[in-house]
Amino acid sequence: MRIAMIGSGYVGLVSGACLADFGHQVVCVDKDAGKIAALGRGTIPIFEPGLDSLVAENVRRGNLSFTTDLAAAVGPADVVFIAVGTPSRRGDGHADLSYVYAAAREIAAAVDGFTVVVTKSTVPVGTGDEVERVIRETNPAADVAVVSNPEFLREGAAISDFKRPDRIVVGLEDERARPVMTEVYRPLYLNQAPLLFTGRRTSELTKYAANAFLAMKITFINEMADLCEKVGADVQEVARGIGLDNRIGSKFLHAGPGYGGSCFPKDTIALAKTAEDYSAPLRLIETTVAVNDHRKRAMARKIIAACGGEVRGKTVALLGLTFKPNTDDMREAPSLSIIQALQDAGARIRAYDPEGMDAAKGLTENVTFCGGPYEAAEGAEALVIVTEWELFRALDFERLKGAMKAPLLVDLRNIYRRDEVRQHGFDYLSIGRG
Repeated sequence: MRIAMIGSGYVGLVSGACLADFGHQVVCVDKDAGKIAALGRGTIPIFEPGLDSLVAENVRRGNLSFTTDLAAAVGPADVVFIAVGTPSRRGDGHADLSYVYAAAREIAAAVDGFTVVVTKSTVPVGTGDEVERVIRETNPAADVAVVSNPEFLREGAAISDFKRPDRIVVGLEDERARPVMTEVYRPLYLNQAPLLFTGRRTSELTKYAANAFLAMKITFINEMADLCEKVGADVQEVARGIGLDNRIGSKFLHAGPGYGGSCFPKDTIALAKTAEDYSAPLRLIETTVAVNDHRKRAMARKIIAACGGEVRGKTVALLGLTFKPNTDDMREAPSLSIIQALQDAGARIRAYDPEGMDAAKGLTENVTFCGGPYEAAEGAEALVIVTEWELFRALDFERLKGAMKAPLLVDLRNIYRRDEVRQHGFDYLSIGRG
């Protein structure tokens, strides 16, 4: 099939590359000429494992191309995906849909013959209705079926998630779109991925409900970790004990410094705002947002307490800055709140992250960025693991001890065992482990 992907950011680029790998003819569109030029040279603007080779292979095959010319991509397309950003709107927290509606107007002017227009971006309930209205208002002759097809990609595992999904949700009101969307995802039949057809509004809400539930699950285990510390229990064993119940499951039950990234923070807020608009408040989600925001700075207070209650004039080294490993995404990362709170208390910050430092430099001030974990540890009174990158899982503690001013490890991801660290002469503090 001929597919146009409007938006070549994280969702658009991963989705476009994977669809091209299925054998579809995909054109990725973006207004950023610099990004399109870089993609044409084989330079990927984001870090996602395996994406560079996937893009290169499908460009070589002729299945994937890039352009700034939306009309040229949309005209011959059977399916047009909208995968533009929907950031939180300044002032009220609602999703900013201006990019979605702008894309819809441009698509309306360019469609030629029956075309399925698919909203891939995360959008509030009713957005598909408005996209359809915008298209028909812009071009009354446009023959389109507007569909909702939310993405469920985890940063760091996006290609695997796209090719081996738990489910594919498609919301439609025009039955002509059903066989088209079935054909788009036909290559996944071998993986037996359930293709769930619903109403358009149901599909839109499903995406938000999924992200909100996962955010709530993370926040739940983080609060349980706080209780474990007070009563002398082990949150990892608690998580295993409840996660083995197949009604609950083990995923997203890892205690840490709070959730971040491009989805959970903005989607939970947007869902809560939508619920307010419909006079159906979601108190659990509102509380989840508040608890998570508080937790990030609470982690800084935990670090300060581990340093004897005072960090003014002391050096604290942070390992990991991105909100999770295997990404360069710094959006709403817990490290940002931790850095600010430590600096407010007078600490000097040294930091290292394998992929996120370029982005972090534009979001922080007075941070010394280092070339590796041992350089970051030089002269530090505390070493803090903020993000659980694989290369932090087997640190040389004797080397760290020789570099640091004081041997203190604060492990906010519980990747080490207390006895293992203490046998090297370190003081050790983790999350929810007694």
